[in-house]
Formats: sequence, C-alpha cells, structure tokens
Amino acid sequence: MGDWDPAGGAATRRRRATLTASRTASLQPANGRSPAACDISATAESSANDGQRRRERSVETVRSKARGDKKKQRRNDLGDRMSCHKTQESLLTSTSGYNNYRGVLNWCVVMLVLSNARLFLENLLRYGVLVDPVQVVSLFLNDPYSWPAACLVIVSNVFIVASLYTERQLSKGSFSELVGFLVHCINFATMLTFPAAVVLLVPSVTPVGGAFVLGTYTILFLKLYSYKDVNLWCRELSTIKAKKLARSLSCPSPHTLNGGELKVCYPGNLTIRDMYYFVFAPTLCYELNFPRSPKIRMSFLLRRLFEMLFFIQLLVGLTQQWMIPIIQSSMKPLEDMDLSRMTERLLRLAVPNHLLWLIFFYWFFHSSMNFTAELLRFGDRQFYKDWWNSETVTYFWQNWNIPVHKWCLRHFYKPLLRRGFSKIISQSAVFFLSAFFHEYLVSVPLRMFRLWAFTGMMAQLPLAWFVGRFLRGNYGNAAVWMSLIIGQPFAVLMYVHDYYVLHYREE
Repeated sequence: MGDWDPAGGAATRRRRATLTASRTASLQPANGRSPAACDISATAESSANDGQRRRERSVETVRSKARGDKKKQRRNDLGDRMSCHKTQESLLTSTSGYNNYRGVLNWCVVMLVLSNARLFLENLLRYGVLVDPVQVVSLFLNDPYSWPAACLVIVSNVFIVASLYTERQLSKGSFSELVGFLVHCINFATMLTFPAAVVLLVPSVTPVGGAFVLGTYTILFLKLYSYKDVNLWCRELSTIKAKKLARSLSCPSPHTLNGGELKVCYPGNLTIRDMYYFVFAPTLCYELNFPRSPKIRMSFLLRRLFEMLFFIQLLVGLTQQWMIPIIQSSMKPLEDMDLSRMTERLLRLAVPNHLLWLIFFYWFFHSSMNFTAELLRFGDRQFYKDWWNSETVTYFWQNWNIPVHKWCLRHFYKPLLRRGFSKIISQSAVFFLSAFFHEYLVSVPLRMFRLWAFTGMMAQLPLAWFVGRFLRGNYGNAAVWMSLIIGQPFAVLMYVHDYYVLHYREE
C-alpha cells in the first residue's frame, strides 16, 4: 500500500474509462433512434415472441387433443367389437315408441290398387262397358216435358219468403211471439209434408229426383229453423237492453268487419239479400255477420270446379259399371234366403259401396262446399274434421259432417240440456232426429217404408256404448271402420231387395 506505482494507476484508470465508454456505446440507439424507441422495439419483439409461443402451445394442445380423441375412438371401437347388444324393444311393439309406418301405408295403397284393378278387369271381361251417361238423365226425367223435381225446388222460394215476412212482422211488433211461433210451425210442417206428398202421389217423380228434392227441402228446413232461432235470440237481447253482444247475434252500433264491410245489426239483417246469402251459404247455422274471405281466388275456384265435374262422372261410372251388376246378381240369393251366398254378395258389395261413399264425401264436403264458399267468400271452411281417426262412434258422428253437427249442438242438443234433460236423453234425441231424416230421405223417394235406415241409425247408440266401453285406440278405430264398411252395404241391399220385390218381381 505504501509503494504506489503511478504508471500502474494510470493504466488502471484507462481500462475503466474504456469499459465505461463501451457500455455507453452499447446503450446508444441504432441509426440515431432514441432510448424510448429502443424500449418499444424490445417490447414488440417480446410480444411477438409471446404470441408465437402461445400459437405453438395451442397447436400442441390441439394435437394432443386429437391424439386423445384417436385413443378414445380406438377404445370405443374395441368396446363395440366386444359388445353389440343393448336393452331395446322391437319396432312393432307398442312400447317402442316407433310410429313411422309410411312404407306400410304405401304397401297397402299398392295392394289396394292392384286388387281393385283385378276386380275392374274381371268386371269388364264379364259385363263389358256399361257406362251410359244418357241413362243418367232418365233417372231424373221420365217425361222430358214434365220436370216435377225442378218445379218443387222452385216452389221452395215460397217458404223462404214466408219465413222472412214472419220475422219482419215480429221485429216491428205486428205479430206477437205466439203468433210468430205458430206461423213458423205451419211453415216448417208444410215444408216437410208438401214435397213428400208430391213425390208419393206424382208418378213422374223418379226416386233419384225425389231424393234430390227432399234433400233440398231438408237442408232448407234446417236453415230456416236456425234463422228463426237466431232472430228470436236477437229480440230477447234487445228486450233486456244488452250493451255488448256477440257478433253472431246483434250489435248496438255499426262496426266494420275485417273485410272492410259494415257490420249488420238486428233488424237490419231482415233483407232479401241477407236471406238468400244464407240460403246458398255452405252452412246450416245462421249469423248476422258471417266471416268473409278478402277475395275470390280464381285458381282455387277452378280446381274445385274441376274436381266436382270429375268426381261426379266417376261416381256415375263406378255405379253403373261396378255397383249395379253386383246388386242385380244379389237378388236371387236374397229371394232364396241363401245365407252363405247372401254373405258373399254383401262382402262383394262392401268394397265398391265404401269406395263410392268416400268419393261422395270428398266431392260434396271438400270440392262442392269449398267451391260454394269461395264463390260467396264464406270464411268458415271447416266442413269436416279428422273423422278417419275416430276411436269411438260418437267422435265419428261429431266430426264427419260439421255443418249438421253444429246445427244439432246449437239448436237441438243444448236447448234440451237447458230445459233440464240429461245428456243421455239429449244424445238419444239427436240420434232419433237423425234417424227420422235418414228414413225420410230414403223411404219417401222409393215409395216404401221398411225402416232400415231408421234402424241403422238407432243401432248406433248401442254400438257407440260398446265401442266406447270395451275398445280403445286402434281397436276402436277398426270397429268404426268396420261399421262403415259393412253397415252401409247391408242397408243398401235391404232397400234394393225390397224395391226389386215390390216393383219387378213379376217381370
């Protein structure tokens, strides 16, 4: 320490100055940049490195996950090879929950077409072509210069005007309620008895023409009865000064409907135009303001018109070519009371009769009624529901003919309940009324009274009880179909046999 070397100290100081200068030079920015810029550059490089490391880690994670999935799939494949059974039901078992039988339905349709094609070909080979459109005209007109059926339809306007006149007098107070009720009763009784008397007493009225006339008068009877009831309800509501009434009855002040039309109020509905709109509308239940469609769809109207023309020709052709030969060949077994041959003829008649009934249903309830509704812009097009899914007889009668069901419910069944009758008695009364009109529409045109139609309708009561009590689901649906397929041709054979014995047995 005491011996200090000046030369050595100077060398040491020079080395320290050189190290300091080199460190300072390493911290100077490149290309003249500031230290802050250098820091930002360093940070960016660090971030880029971090992003690259994250991407590498994510790729590695995906690869490891893929390797894990492959391992899991290999394990599952090995498990599937080891075990191929599990707890499950057969498809045709009711507890399996399977309900897609589209292929079976297609198979049934193909088999039905093939079997009926064979029957049709056999019919042609045996009888030849029996379709004769000219013969259909003779069913309506025996004498081309005498049209009693058409004249009776024209005369029905007298009963329409009489009902309208009575309601007008009741609205003005010129008739008391008792007098109006008596006038309506006389009008309704005459509507049912007058055309029946003409059909029975005038020989030129054919059975087909008579059935058409009586069907027209029956529909008109139900319409005018509903017209009388609704106007009576309007007067009752006016009497108690109801402030807010249902659209189907009356209204305190004019309103606008959805179609932009003025809402009609009682007694403003008592006009010729309103009456005849209801007469031609496809419904039996009267309202002051029917739901209206916005416009007439010409394409829809033309499709329904084409269906009407096509199916009516198909009905006539199948009746002449298929039904009549079977009925004619059934007369001898019926006359001889050969039970086995009668059963065979009944089963032969069941298929064409049921097919014609289905075609008639589509022609009348879908094509014809939709055509009329579209022409009149009538909004309510629910003329039928899914009666083909009926699991009870009661459900079928409630859904296959909605206009009649609505009328019975509104003007017959519910009034009986309000008067204190039980549901069983009210339902029986509805079936009794339906049975009466069925017999009325069949026996009077044929000019014979055998009560087959009446008995068939009343037999629906015990059948409805049996099916509802003991059968459910598909079994109930099958029972309804069996009653339709077998019951109708049985009644047809009975009437045809009695008509044949009564008129053509000697020939």
